Amino acid sequence: MQDPALKNQSLGRPLTETERDLASALESIYAKGTHDFSAVVAELNALGTRRPSGETGPWTLANFENELKAINASHDAAYDADGIGA
Repeated sequence: MQDPALKNQSLGRPLTETERDLASALESIYAKGTHDFSAVVAELNALGTRRPSGETGPWTLANFENELKAINASHDAAYDADGIGA
């Protein structure tokens, strides 16, 4: 089990509400055994999961990848600016 004191060790900033929603949706999707990204995207659409960028429209493989890359880049920038442990 993960040490609760380390739960944010790699975050340079807190997650936004939509990032938390996406994370929760992905956890539930993966917990059901869905790992194929096409199926993951279909589940995100079925759940009505909002995109953290604020863009609207259905999830696609391309925008799923772009959303994840943007989130990672944002966390990398925050880590570079503020260090670890949001």
